[in-house]
Amino acid sequence: MTASTVLLPVDLDAEVAELLPMRETLFFNINVAPVIAVNLSFAINAASIGSIANSAAWQEVIVLQQ
Repeated sequence: MTASTVLLPVDLDAEVAELLPMRETLFFNINVAPVIAVNLSFAINAASIGSIANSAAWQEVIVLQQ
């Protein structure tokens, strides 16, 4: 159907619609996805003068979904 096509009441009468059956399995469908993210890093600069301590952290994200 293009933008210039005219839709007549006869065309609408020819269409058929049917209700879908009730989906009991989806009625109580609860989807919970706990997300755990850990980002931990330590840098220790003790008992030294003029030194630099660098630290880098790797982040890991875990999502458990059933």
